[in-house]
Amino acid sequence: MINELKQYGSVEENASLKNLNTYHIAGKAKYLVSPNSINDLIQIIKIIKENDLQYFVLGNGSNIVLNDREYNGVIIRLNQLNGIEIHPQLNMAYAEAGAMLPKLVQEAVNNSLMGLEFAAGIPGTIGGSIYGNAGAYNSCILDYVTSVTVLDEDLNVKVIEHENITYSYRTSMFKEEKKYIILAAKFFLKEGDQSNSLNIIEDRRQRRIASQPLEYPSAGSVFRNPEGDFAGRLIESCDLKGYRIGGAEVSSKHANFIINVNNATGKDIYTLIKHVHDTVLEKTNVDLHIEQEFIDWE
Repeated sequence: MINELKQYGSVEENASLKNLNTYHIAGKAKYLVSPNSINDLIQIIKIIKENDLQYFVLGNGSNIVLNDREYNGVIIRLNQLNGIEIHPQLNMAYAEAGAMLPKLVQEAVNNSLMGLEFAAGIPGTIGGSIYGNAGAYNSCILDYVTSVTVLDEDLNVKVIEHENITYSYRTSMFKEEKKYIILAAKFFLKEGDQSNSLNIIEDRRQRRIASQPLEYPSAGSVFRNPEGDFAGRLIESCDLKGYRIGGAEVSSKHANFIINVNNATGKDIYTLIKHVHDTVLEKTNVDLHIEQEFIDWE
């Protein structure tokens, strides 16, 4: 099977995932595969299914909590599907799923196209960002998507137009139904002023530096903001800032961030997230929705 997989991309056995997730959880995967192309991805999934293995498509690992034990299957990274095309005359951009969102933003701005400035600091891939409808500053990525190219359950490549994509705050049909693998997307942007866009990006960068614990490994906001309130405010009101389990800690800088301060395990982070959720529910009667996904947890 390994030799078969190697025909269609790079393959690593017993692969460390520590540098492939932003919490830096030291998990492992039995197999880590990076296909060379969409056709190679299709062949890889066929091989995986023929061998009755579980699999998971991993983006930049920026919104997940891994288990510490080995993932007994195949983790697929689309990092080699990372093409970006900018078409200023059409006010359009195209990006493959493995491309990084900040790079797309920079390329768009370089071509005087505006709209995605809000996303310059989101450390995700295009695929992962669309999957979770990533956003900031009252904007979200799917508002700017005109179509998404996907691989369906029958391994057919399909294009889903914007009007057929359902999504809401920090979620999408791709996350809720898990029927598709996102391959690429087209974005509709507007003609803009490059210097103005750069000023917006710099302003947002300074805000992040001032308000977020960027010096520690984390996966961004842990909980979605409830309507009319902020998860961070609720967590802080429960005196949870600085609360620690193992190597994981509720950030003293921003209570809606959990940070890896000392070789935190996946279990440390998982347990702390559940503790924060249950404490807020008990003390405020607000049932916070966990934004991050637990991977391979029973």
